[in-house]
Amino acid sequence: MWPEGAGDTTTLLHWSPSMRSPATIVVATLIGNFTEWFDFAVYGALAVTLGRVFFPGGDAVASLLASLAVFGIAFVFRPLGGALLGSFGDRRGRRAALSVAVVGISGATTLIGVLPAYAAIGFWAPLLLVLLRCVQGLSAGGEWTGASAFLAEYAPPGRRGFRASLISASGGLAIVAGTGSVLLLQSLLTPAEMQSWGWRLPFLLAAPLGLIGLYLRLRLDETPVYRQLRERDQIAATPVRTALRTERSTLVLAFACASVTGVGFYYLATYFTTAMSAGGQQKAALTVSSVALLFYAAICPLAGALSDRIGRRRVYVGGALAHAVLAVPVLLLVGSGQPGLALLGMCLFAIPQAGLNVMSSIVLVELFPARTRSSGSALAYSLGVGPIAGTAPLVAAALAAVTRTPVAPALYLAAIALIVGLVLAWRLPETAGRSLAESASHPTAAVTR
Repeated sequence: MWPEGAGDTTTLLHWSPSMRSPATIVVATLIGNFTEWFDFAVYGALAVTLGRVFFPGGDAVASLLASLAVFGIAFVFRPLGGALLGSFGDRRGRRAALSVAVVGISGATTLIGVLPAYAAIGFWAPLLLVLLRCVQGLSAGGEWTGASAFLAEYAPPGRRGFRASLISASGGLAIVAGTGSVLLLQSLLTPAEMQSWGWRLPFLLAAPLGLIGLYLRLRLDETPVYRQLRERDQIAATPVRTALRTERSTLVLAFACASVTGVGFYYLATYFTTAMSAGGQQKAALTVSSVALLFYAAICPLAGALSDRIGRRRVYVGGALAHAVLAVPVLLLVGSGQPGLALLGMCLFAIPQAGLNVMSSIVLVELFPARTRSSGSALAYSLGVGPIAGTAPLVAAALAAVTRTPVAPALYLAAIALIVGLVLAWRLPETAGRSLAESASHPTAAVTR
């Protein structure tokens, strides 16, 4: 009933039964990830308002662009955060890294909600906003893969894919919740109230979420896999350097996995809504996007369970190639101007995207040995979903503007999906049956001291 490779029962002594129940582990792990993506959705939905609040009001377009630029800064800092928090997770434990991540994400998000406006403190307002977005990026860099590793190392054999799928599902639900909270406030408050103080409320919700997450995470026991590494004195002193030296090909492969996953997800969560909104249907676009993301969240567990049954490789390669095939017809449906057709297109797209996202959650964890798992997976994932995938909506919008056709951004997505899909078909090993504690007892698992 314990995760494969968990070691004998002596390594599990003195654990608090209430803090290793599946429900507690899942809730404690998911709450930080939920907070991260909730903030992502809230900031995106409030970009126009934040531009007016934190930047000089002479040029509305310039203020909006400045707000979006600050939004993108978090993606730039993700790789550094992945390296720092990933290394911390390999040296000090998965639980410790997750606790730091939830404090950073929720703390920075809450502070954004109490920042004075540009009218009150001048240039300090955008400067402090930039600094807080940097903290969010650093913290988020280790949250997704850290949470995935924690759930996977606790999961029973044959259920790792299903457990990791909950990470992906919570991200979709958080975006719906964040967007919905902004829409609710906009319906209840006047535009003046929204710009004066209403925009702060969704950010302030991060405070109770973060406190609950920290409380739960601090009460969890460390994973069986990490306890085994520690008891056998196989903790890497410099895990990032060790991963860069011994796992280079794995890092490149994991980077490719994260890139196609991230590009697809940001198309689903961001660009499709932008493409629909261009026709003057912003409310319809947000509604369609929310329904599609709910559908995506519902099928993520099915994708995880499928990978437990038929293997990760088939689901990953199939998802990437399906994106390559569906990209053009989906973008045509989304850009049709008909909400029903747009919803059909986004739901079609959500099916392979759920497979890709869930596989990214578990495969990146299974690819790396235990002693460099947090570092390697976090660094590769952050590089893929940060500078590469994080710029995808901007590149897509620029291509659409230059070519005046939805086919151009569709071809951009299709090209990335096809290239990565072929690489994965050639190089990705099957990881479903791997022991997550394999390196703890492997004779060549030398420790870098």
